[in-house]
Amino acid sequence: MKAIAAKALKEVTYHMRWSSEWVIRLGDGTEESKKRLLKALDELWMFTGELFESENYEAAMNIDFDLLKEGWNKKVRSVFEEATIDFPAENKWHQSGGKIGNHTEHLGFILAEMQFVQRAYPNSEW
Repeated sequence: MKAIAAKALKEVTYHMRWSSEWVIRLGDGTEESKKRLLKALDELWMFTGELFESENYEAAMNIDFDLLKEGWNKKVRSVFEEATIDFPAENKWHQSGGKIGNHTEHLGFILAEMQFVQRAYPNSEW
């Protein structure tokens, strides 16, 4: 379990660094890159609020979602500031229900694409 946690932390750290660098590069880049980044944020920001909603199955883990949200907001605000973009309004509506299995119609397309490689090349290892 300890090894899995260490690997997960390494992966999350890598992806946080990589995505932060891209947000900064695009936000502080050309007018076109900033426009596209802001369009993407406008379309996807509504999915971030659910990260900090507690569901019944998480109760036993004693997760402090307020503390997680505080740290996440601090990091994202810092990246957005460096990218010269505004942090979206906190009282904006956000999507909910994904943690309990209620998903939009887009999930089916994403799953089909993600499952293609495994189905096309069964028993492959990578």
